[in-house]
Parts: sequence; C-alpha cells; structure tokens
Amino acid sequence: MNFGIIIIGDEILSGRREDKHLAKTIALFGARGLQLAYADYVGDSPARITATLKRAFASGDVVFSFGGIGATPDDHTRQCAAAALQCPLRLHPQAKALIRERMQDLALEKGLPYEPERDDNLHRLNMGMFPEGARIIPNPYNKIPGFSCAGAGAGAVHFVPGFPVMAWPMVESVLDTQYPAHFRRDAWQENSVIVFGAMEASLTPLMERIEAAHDVKVFSLPSVDHPEYGRHIELGVKGAPGVVDAAYQDLVASLQAMAIPLGPEMVRK
Repeated sequence: MNFGIIIIGDEILSGRREDKHLAKTIALFGARGLQLAYADYVGDSPARITATLKRAFASGDVVFSFGGIGATPDDHTRQCAAAALQCPLRLHPQAKALIRERMQDLALEKGLPYEPERDDNLHRLNMGMFPEGARIIPNPYNKIPGFSCAGAGAGAVHFVPGFPVMAWPMVESVLDTQYPAHFRRDAWQENSVIVFGAMEASLTPLMERIEAAHDVKVFSLPSVDHPEYGRHIELGVKGAPGVVDAAYQDLVASLQAMAIPLGPEMVRK
C-alpha cells in the first residue's frame, strides 16, 4: 500500500509559513517502518484542491490531507472533498456533539453562559459538515474533529487540521488504529558511502548491476558544495536488512576495485 500526503494552503506556497508536516510525517512513518510515496502541495484554489483530491480518492492509496477544514472563507477542503466524491455535505452528528462540547468548554473557561443558538456558535457547526458517509478523526487538542473518507479499493483520505499540535497526534492515531498490519519496524535499511572523484554517469552501470543482482534500490545523491565533504556523491542501497547488507558489500567492493576514493559510511534503519 502506498502512503501520501496533501498539504493545503496559500500561506505555505507564499512562504508566510514554513511547512513542517512533510518532515514530521516522514518521521512518524519511519518509526512504523513505513515510507512516504509522495507529497502534493496545493494552494487555496477550490478547483486545484478538488482535482488533487479526486486523484487521491481514485488512487487506492492512504493519503493524509493537512489544512483547510475550518469554517472561514479561505477554507475549502471539506467542500472540495464532497465535490471530488460527488456527494453532499452533511452535519455529522458526532462532530456536532463534539463541537458543542468545545463551545461549552470555552464558555465555562471565560465564565460566560453557553448560548448554542448564538450566530457565531451556529457558524462553528460548519466545521462538522463533512462529505456524506465520512468517519470522524478525534482531535485530542480541542475536540474539533477531522474526518476520513473511503477511496478506491482499500484506500482512504484522512483530513486533519493544518495546526501541527492538532494534526500530528491525529495522524498517529489513524496510523496506529487503522494500519498496524502495514507496519514493518526493523524491516527497512539504508547503507551508503561517500564517494569522491566520480561522476554519476560512470557509476550508472554499477548501480544497475547492483539493483538487478540483489533486489534492492540504489540511490545516488550528488553534492557540489557540502560544508564538510565538498563535491561528492552519497551512493547507497536500501531495502530489507539482510538483502541490503550483501548488496552494500558488493557495492563497496566494486568501488574499491575501481580505485575510487571513499569517505565515511552511513547506516539508517
């Protein structure tokens, strides 16, 4: 199963806010032996958001969508999800109850009476308008839930807020309750070595041979101005630990036979 993320918001693409979701998602996935297959960034354009979500629903992948599920004019994600699924928005009864709980909590904190029919409180219920058939994602931070919608096959798109303090625990909860069968802790490894004085083109035949012989992925990460190593290539293999060990030994032995200067070695699990 492939896992992807969608990060929504003009503030990310304009640079007003720095995206933190990509790095954190990689870390959350990595702790569970999962890898992120792709990340899409989308501004606050309803047409683009809808098109992106259509692809996500049709992909059969598990996708996490960050941002745009509030109830202000620049929040379009809930409406776009419904459009992508060609279904109506409905006030989710459990979301309604949770939003009302949150409003009561806020009134109590401020020492004010709770007025459920006040205009602003009625407007807040829009945050519980989800595509028909959606399931809620509990929000431990402030009770305002996210939601999940089924996609093609075993796929689904899970919608969480853009605020990291809310989004990240919600992503962890979804992963741990719905996808533990896909966790592969200690089943992925990367071994690499710093290579000096070589060009990627001259290393390509070796990379192709290693992949074919050992059923691993070979990666090449060139750098021209590294503060410690200067111009170099980080050349490595990744895959199942037992297979990686043999492939990496083959890779290093072949580089040594080519009289290519090597630097430090790295292992990531």
